Amino acid sequence: MSRLQFQFGCGSLKLGGTLDTAPGITGLLLVSGGNEIRSGAFSGQSQLATRIAQSGFPVLRFDRRGIGDSEGENRGFRSSAGDIRAALEAFRAMAPQMEHIFAFGNCDAASALMLAGGEGFGGLILSNPWTIEESGEPSGSDEPQQAPKAIRARYAERLKNPREIARLLRGGVDLGKLMRGLKSSLRPAPAPSNLALEMRNGLDQFDGKVKILLATRDRTAQLFESAWDKGDEQVVRCEGAGHAYVDPTHRDWLEAQILDALRS
Repeated sequence: MSRLQFQFGCGSLKLGGTLDTAPGITGLLLVSGGNEIRSGAFSGQSQLATRIAQSGFPVLRFDRRGIGDSEGENRGFRSSAGDIRAALEAFRAMAPQMEHIFAFGNCDAASALMLAGGEGFGGLILSNPWTIEESGEPSGSDEPQQAPKAIRARYAERLKNPREIARLLRGGVDLGKLMRGLKSSLRPAPAPSNLALEMRNGLDQFDGKVKILLATRDRTAQLFESAWDKGDEQVVRCEGAGHAYVDPTHRDWLEAQILDALRS
């Protein structure tokens, strides 16, 4: 395995990319979420690419327009379909032995792949897809951002913990916050956003393999699940994981899920 840094074209612009080489005929394109550069938060995507390539699968990462080493204006995930398409073409050119290419995206990178209908890929691995409209960006308030189902589950878990009950009896709990949380838990589930409906329509156009990964302690995943088909057999949950799967056990789970998809 070797790691190559390079640039590739996206219209008249140049985007920065990194290829971890491997001999496999199935490859993985990593799409960065948010405004992260292609190495990911704390080099998380870089490390993931190393491990996947060591298992025999070539991996390409890239910076979308206006981020990191890439030229142009950052116009957000809704405008990234052209960047993804250009990265896919570059990947095929640099690893011509590939017969199948999967894409992995976390958060709004997963949303971008769904909006694009998975164009050109053999499979999609979609983690904690972002379904919040731009006008509904997280405000910094805790409870209102969580799905009511998730709030109820959290309080039910606390009531099973003798320490939490003792803390409540000692007066160590903010009763105002507790009442606000209980009130939030009784709210009906929010109606699917326009973004969620667009993502569903995009995915309906895709006839390849799909795996949806949800970290159960992640608010983004909770909101996605509240807007999604409850019986979707493509959904796999990582119990106790946060948005970025930073715990070693959860990181191993994520890697295993990706490898399982690539080997399918």
